[in-house]
Amino acid sequence: MSAPYLTLTTVVEHETEARRSRFICAVAPARTVEEAAAFIAGRRAEHAGATHNCTAYVIGERVQKGDDDGEPGGTAGTPMVQALVGRGFSDVVAVVTRYFGGTLLGAGGLVRAYGGAVTETLDRAEPVRMVPARLVHVAVAHDQAGRVENDLRASRHAVREVTYAGEVTFAVAVGLDEVAAFADWVATLTAGRARVTPGADLHVPA
Repeated sequence: MSAPYLTLTTVVEHETEARRSRFICAVAPARTVEEAAAFIAGRRAEHAGATHNCTAYVIGERVQKGDDDGEPGGTAGTPMVQALVGRGFSDVVAVVTRYFGGTLLGAGGLVRAYGGAVTETLDRAEPVRMVPARLVHVAVAHDQAGRVENDLRASRHAVREVTYAGEVTFAVAVGLDEVAAFADWVATLTAGRARVTPGADLHVPA
């Protein structure tokens, strides 16, 4: 079973300093690698004159990647990834921009500076807790669709998609521990005429 995690809805930026080097961290939501890459490209363009633009992202449960961008291997991207994972975040991207201040920090100092920049920025964020859910497909006849749609949209479950074909099918995001109760509710609502089919796993805001 997938675990709950934290994510963001907006960009959070914070600046720290270590021995006169400036570290500007921006953390943003990213549901795909493509979204993460686009954010990284934007930050690198915005800070094209910086000494380094080091990056990290965590997407889903399996994708974790860090980039040292010229810093000694393992001193930037890896501690940034560890900071995100250690705080329980996923579907996020972080970019730490460094403007060199003239004093070398050493490997340990770099690890602390990059990891600390991310954790301090996360401390200023307002995360959203995401919990496991399932996409449930509810198929009904056209003569029931209007009333069923109104009731679904009035419920606390998010209607993700509506498909019109021989029947009308609603894709509804339902908390994993509520799927059985949701199916019973739909059966009562439609006098047993609906066809309820569990679909893909996903996460929804708690």
